[in-house]
Amino acid sequence: MTSFFSWYILITLLGWITFPLAYHLFPALADRGYTLSRTFGLLVWAFIFWLFASLGIAQNDLGGLLLGLIVVGGASAYLTVNRKSEIQNWLGENCGLIITAELLFLVTFGFMAFVRASNPEITTAGGEKWMEVAFINAILRSPVFPPHDPWLSGYAISYYYFGYVMTAMLAKFTSVPASIAHNLMLSLVFALSAIGAYGILYNLLKTIDHGPKTDDDNHRPWSVVHGLPLLAPLFLLLISNVEGFLETLHRLGLFWKDGPNFWKWLDIPDLREAPSQVLGLAPDRFYWWWRASRVVQDYDLNGTFREAIDEFPAFSFVLGDLHPHVLAMPFVLLAISVALNIFLGGWSGNINLYFGQLKINKQGLVVSALVLGGLAFLNTWDVLFIGVLMVLSYAMARVRESGWSWERLEDVLLFGIPLGITAFVLYIPFFISFDSQASGIVPNFMYPTRGAHLWVMWGTLFVPLFAFLIYLWGTKAPVNWRAGVLTSLGVLLALFTVLFTVGFLATRFTPDIVKYVLDEQQLNIGTLISKSMERRLSYVGSLLTLMALLTMALSFLFSNRQQEPVDYESQPTQIDSPASSFVLLMIVIGVLLILGIDFVYLRDGFGYRINSVFKFYFQAWELLSLAAAFGVSVMFLKLPKWPLAVYTLVMVLVIVVGLAFPVFAFPTRTDDFKVEHPEQRTLDGSTYLANVMPDDYQAIQFMKGLEFGVIAEAVGGQYSEYARMATFTGMPTVLGWPGHEGQWRDGSLQGSRNQDIETLYVTPDWSVTQEIIKRYNIRYIVVGNLERTSYRVNEEKFNNFLKPVFQQGSITIYEVP
Repeated sequence: MTSFFSWYILITLLGWITFPLAYHLFPALADRGYTLSRTFGLLVWAFIFWLFASLGIAQNDLGGLLLGLIVVGGASAYLTVNRKSEIQNWLGENCGLIITAELLFLVTFGFMAFVRASNPEITTAGGEKWMEVAFINAILRSPVFPPHDPWLSGYAISYYYFGYVMTAMLAKFTSVPASIAHNLMLSLVFALSAIGAYGILYNLLKTIDHGPKTDDDNHRPWSVVHGLPLLAPLFLLLISNVEGFLETLHRLGLFWKDGPNFWKWLDIPDLREAPSQVLGLAPDRFYWWWRASRVVQDYDLNGTFREAIDEFPAFSFVLGDLHPHVLAMPFVLLAISVALNIFLGGWSGNINLYFGQLKINKQGLVVSALVLGGLAFLNTWDVLFIGVLMVLSYAMARVRESGWSWERLEDVLLFGIPLGITAFVLYIPFFISFDSQASGIVPNFMYPTRGAHLWVMWGTLFVPLFAFLIYLWGTKAPVNWRAGVLTSLGVLLALFTVLFTVGFLATRFTPDIVKYVLDEQQLNIGTLISKSMERRLSYVGSLLTLMALLTMALSFLFSNRQQEPVDYESQPTQIDSPASSFVLLMIVIGVLLILGIDFVYLRDGFGYRINSVFKFYFQAWELLSLAAAFGVSVMFLKLPKWPLAVYTLVMVLVIVVGLAFPVFAFPTRTDDFKVEHPEQRTLDGSTYLANVMPDDYQAIQFMKGLEFGVIAEAVGGQYSEYARMATFTGMPTVLGWPGHEGQWRDGSLQGSRNQDIETLYVTPDWSVTQEIIKRYNIRYIVVGNLERTSYRVNEEKFNNFLKPVFQQGSITIYEVP
């Protein structure tokens, strides 16, 4: 409980310290950056601290943290002095926003902390928690940056680890161990995402005129001004795909009367099987909630199943992993706010470049680059779609000034090139050491998404999105169908062109891979293409759905010309272009993310599109959920009485379907939030080790107090208890989970480490043991049950030549002199 309040107070104070800076930097936003000040403050603080530690200006200690905080506070203090009365007036005029935002942050932070305290275990089963805690502990133990890799001694972390730096910062500042910080950071990400999403929708709705201005504008109902924006965190963080609702239908035994025809047609594993008896409402299958992240079913042309991951935010928080795509969520929302500020002309100015004039001021360019580069450091996958959103937001702002023309292409380059270069320069210590597993793009001939699975995944967002676009059509909003249709067809043609071009290049430059695929499928190239097109035609429902969304969104987007005043007497339902155009832009990018991986995907260590579906679907959810929340809000505001009643009924059904997953999944994960004793509800994720591996747990607590050194311990498979000492102490082991290390960097760097560690434990020859100790600079050797079950340990040599520094039960720790 103490750790929760220390984090709450720290992050709240950071938000208040940063607000004057945000107020100055986000002039086009109605909330002046208030709802994103915590996230923005954390980013700036972390950037300064990380950069100073990387350049040797500061150490990774409390002094370095204070130095970074002083820089942030100094900048804000300077701006407070210069704009004190202006900021005070704004605060006085926006008490409703402030109170709502603060309550939302506290409630969501508290809710997720309660969830994590009811299920705090940092286990190896089906998740990445050990990897995440290993990174946090390693950063806490690293005197300088880049931090050492806890699972490959002698090397720095080769991963996008900025989110773990932030976690370690908060942990160090509040004296909270990593095993607690892991659960607190997940709770904080949930709360920061909630308030960030709220702020985006609040700012969007503030740009909509509800009619002529009146003296009562500041006295509109709370539900309109401050209540409707709550739909954004609802759609982003809690509304889920349809699978959770299907689980309840399946558990009720529906559609089984005449046999499982519907469920077999739907073809989602587990749901194809008969429901357990006695029938009920709540799903009761073991790990039933896991299926919601695996609804997209990929089969190669031989019918062999290939798993695809279609994770969404609610699932992520049920699972409880603190992975980069989750850590990045508040900062993705911050980046969307930056794009919105650009879109609304918040950084108007001029920068004279060698190749043209950029219509944005220097602080706008730097802030945009700081956020974009930070996302690359947090979760590199997010850079593409956020960069596109920022650049197109700049181009669309120019459209509002000058209309559509070929000069908009010039705007994209004028902003995109310096933005990318500046982002790279700001985070250059990270980029020069980063080694990605992605190695190009692969043509997707075999795995288009089936329409039924697409709707199971996206139905709860597609329904409000289609309703919003149809509503725009019905209000006679300006639309350019010709441009929308032609552009959509052009996009489709471009995707097919890329598909066949990449496939052709693969036959020329990677013939071995192509031959392997053809041999595996027992097909020649012509037959492969023919069968793949035949499958794509049979799955055409997916393509038609996405093309319909894309065409409608583009048609309304391309209608946007130079901004003209709106006559609200003749067009009482018209929404003004800034809000709707920005949302349409988010819809277009979100749809392209979903559509694109039906044609190409990133090549990585998995060999098929499992990871690409995972990453791009998650990004699309972040965009489309906000767009859906905006659409629902607008229609609640604008629809006449009887259409509103029908629409409300439909949206209630959508929300019920979307909330089925979290309503049943959170109790399942927490055993209905029950604990035998109140003291068992804890945020410390390592306490389960005290029951499962009590001797190892005590050894870990002892090792935390030892001087820094390389650990030798048993090497084994991933998602297991191997590398336990390095994970929970932060000291590097010779080799942790080899599979994960192979995903992070060139696998050849592992060399003979696996075999050498086995030799270290097995050989009776002390000279051989000593040579291995020297090769890896080993300081501590662990001998416990895990080592004895993995190897035939010759412990006599350790007793003869080394000093035991810890011994309890089955485990002994030896220190090398």
